[in-house]
Amino acid sequence: AALRDAFPDYQIRRAFTSQIIIDKLARRDSLKIDNVTEAMNRLVLDKVKEVILQPTTMMPGYEYDDLIDEVMPFAHNFESFKIGKHLLCKDIDYDEVAEIMVKETSRYRAKDTAIVYMGHGTEHAANAAYGKLQKVLWDKGFNDYVIGTVEAEPTLEDVQETLKEMEVGKIILQPLMIVAGDHACRDMAGDKEDSWKTILTAEGYTVETVIKGMGQVKGIQDIFIRH
Repeated sequence: AALRDAFPDYQIRRAFTSQIIIDKLARRDSLKIDNVTEAMNRLVLDKVKEVILQPTTMMPGYEYDDLIDEVMPFAHNFESFKIGKHLLCKDIDYDEVAEIMVKETSRYRAKDTAIVYMGHGTEHAANAAYGKLQKVLWDKGFNDYVIGTVEAEPTLEDVQETLKEMEVGKIILQPLMIVAGDHACRDMAGDKEDSWKTILTAEGYTVETVIKGMGQVKGIQDIFIRH
């Protein structure tokens, strides 16, 4: 919707990279969403001349690489084919995202409280983005903010070590993901014994979870529009 408002002269189309989610939405909501190849074929059949592809990924990890590999064979079909940047691209993006994270959670900030953001994490070299974003936050003086990931580094154990040094009693958990999906609802905020909420609660912290994807935040939408 934000892209549609920003570019009223363009058609806005969407495709999902996850066939699992596409199939789930089709079964549950009778919602038909193109995968990437279907979307590209549809553009060719519709004789579209100019295409701007805007990935909505945090960083250029494996999914981003797969997306580019999938669309490039179609590029010759169009008079103009351009690809926008992912969210965390240049230093200015890290600065802006850090400020947005703090603005979004400012009402929770208190002397005994830590704001913990949970990212997805990847074995791809792009995982370094989490460490860079953490450094930007701390360099700006936002020392009550901690970043961890579900599937890579920083790990939950790393987060726990940082929290011990901070000597806080309350934790706000929020996803560092464009969409607050399964990882946010289960791995972060779920009631099972291996969720971050359960583990941190068992350590004596008062834990509050916020189920809100970064993509719901206007400032993040604005960065994608700029890219």
